[in-house]
Amino acid sequence: MVNTDIPKHYTASPSSFSGTSHLTINRDVAKDLDSTNVFEGPEKLLEVWFSASPASLPASAAPHGLKIVSSDTWKEMLDLVNCQVLSIVESEHVDAYLLSESSMFVFPHKLILKTCGTTTLLSGLPRILEIAALAAGFPHVVGNPVNSIATAATPYRVFYSRKNFLFPDLQRGPHRSWRDEVKSLDKLFLGGSAYMIGKMNGEHWYLYLTEPNTVLTPPATPDRTETETKILDLPTVGAVSMGQIDNVDGEHDETLELLMTDLEEENAKQFYLEHASAVAEGRHFQRAHKARMAAQTYLKTINECDLENMSLHGNDCTDNGDTHDVFSNTSSDSSEFYSSDDEDPFPTELTTEGHALGTVVSECSGLADVYSASKYPAARIDAYIFSPCGFSANGVVPAVQAGDGTHYFTVHVTPEPHCSYASFETNVPSRQTGKETAEVIEQVVNIFKPGRFSVTLFEAKPPEIWDENDLDALAELKAAERQAARKNARMESIKGYRRVDRIVHDLEGYELVFRYYERWDWEGGAPRLGEVAY
Repeated sequence: MVNTDIPKHYTASPSSFSGTSHLTINRDVAKDLDSTNVFEGPEKLLEVWFSASPASLPASAAPHGLKIVSSDTWKEMLDLVNCQVLSIVESEHVDAYLLSESSMFVFPHKLILKTCGTTTLLSGLPRILEIAALAAGFPHVVGNPVNSIATAATPYRVFYSRKNFLFPDLQRGPHRSWRDEVKSLDKLFLGGSAYMIGKMNGEHWYLYLTEPNTVLTPPATPDRTETETKILDLPTVGAVSMGQIDNVDGEHDETLELLMTDLEEENAKQFYLEHASAVAEGRHFQRAHKARMAAQTYLKTINECDLENMSLHGNDCTDNGDTHDVFSNTSSDSSEFYSSDDEDPFPTELTTEGHALGTVVSECSGLADVYSASKYPAARIDAYIFSPCGFSANGVVPAVQAGDGTHYFTVHVTPEPHCSYASFETNVPSRQTGKETAEVIEQVVNIFKPGRFSVTLFEAKPPEIWDENDLDALAELKAAERQAARKNARMESIKGYRRVDRIVHDLEGYELVFRYYERWDWEGGAPRLGEVAY
């Protein structure tokens, strides 16, 4: 049963439990939010690494790297992006910021910022580099205020990606086109590479990335030749050189992202505030009714025991007609579910947008079961439902085995029929879940029931074997290749969907796979492309 109580940890102060993640809510921002105006669902995703891993922070950096930066500093940076912080879940390895437009995750060595709508994400990137230098102590290039040149940390590597926009004309700043975004990134970094993955006249995905040990563009550099966007639209393997990318600390590094459109309209109603509140109300009074019935049964048992004891001791146990029913002033019919009594009033927090009702939606929709509490007892989900519709959630998922770090997932939903969209992203390794990647995809797709969706999967590859005489190593490699083949075959048959496109790119140390699916019974016609060029 869904617990519709307002969670006790939803306060404006840290949790009192030592060593556990805790949540802080920005109530001033939350009370003024309204999603009446439709905005672009597909997110812009920026990932900036300042070292290869938390264990390899440079000597100049603060002991906890970026996590030493105050939330007020990050909020000031997010003002440049045009979004605000709703709440924060803090944990040992990562701080998860739930935003008015999507999410931000701060690790010691990297920052992930994901924003939707008409946010100006790349406008915040120079400030991120400055914060990493001045507040977190990462190696940097000193700025020159006279020439309006900001101090900037030198990243280890940078990734920027997004799906094609549905409403590109609404974008602002550097996001009016992919070409403008590439120019903006080229102004900051040397040697970046830009790609368009998928069909230009179909669903596609853009990616900009830098090589490890990224070099900043010198301030005095004259106008440079624009980085050419390579179009990768064939379902074949192609080499994309990134230099040596480390599979740090032996971890199995992978990131899975689902981008879903054309959500089934009736199913999407669960992400409307009115519908969610009605569900919460029904469950609230159902629980109250069950509690009353249990109390009546308990009192009846006590009365029977009292009578039995009186009989055993020779006391008069004649029934004089008196009763002890403390619920005698209530009826026993189904209207009791919706009683207006003050004994158990319906919480007002479950009638308005916010975290309390967001928690109900997370549990009722099945999102809370993707990484269930039975498997991950220390996991935390911070969810929010907007008015009149829309939903966002961050999950912090500590590894079951100590020392494996903490991972995340994030979900964002725009349920309006004419622009419906949902995204799911996670870096929880499949080897930890006990489920194949395809099973996770099927579980998520079953929650949202999209007409079509795309999947991108970044996954570290096993190290290359140079010694052909090392038979044990070769045997392990062959076994890994067979396992990968089985995994790929399973990904070809997502239940209820047909795979339309599959594009694989080899990176040194990583593999990127892009897949696009449509529901077997889909009759919605061609996808709304919005943006068909770059």
